[in-house]
Amino acid sequence: MRCPKCGTDESKVVDSRSSENNDAIRRRRECTACGFRYTTYERCEEMPLIVIKRDGRKETFERQKLMRGLFAATVKRNVPAETLTGLIDDIESELRDGGITEISSIDLGSMVLRKLVKIDKVAYIRFASVYREFKDVDEFSEELRSLANE
Repeated sequence: MRCPKCGTDESKVVDSRSSENNDAIRRRRECTACGFRYTTYERCEEMPLIVIKRDGRKETFERQKLMRGLFAATVKRNVPAETLTGLIDDIESELRDGGITEISSIDLGSMVLRKLVKIDKVAYIRFASVYREFKDVDEFSEELRSLANE
């Protein structure tokens, strides 16, 4: 860290603590050359997750948008909101831990379905009907059959 007063890049950390809203580490530093004290903040750099839509457009991943879809799929089902939040957290963690910054909406939908089928099968079918864009009753029936066979 370069001293703002003299430009020397040697300093020592005098004090270190979390920032007020716990999103960074606040460090008090002292320049070893001139003794000037200054404050720095260290933050984790998070790359935004990008979703590549079916038509090729790119959008930033929005938790709220996915949550709305999950709420629609679980309406009148006994699925707590905390469970859905956990599902989204798991997906986000899986992507970030894998170093993935871009994902197609098709792959994202598949991830959601893999996790949703373990939570509620009716919600799975509801979400799948929108995600897979069932064209007719036959496609819907086929999905029900494959779910029953599992």
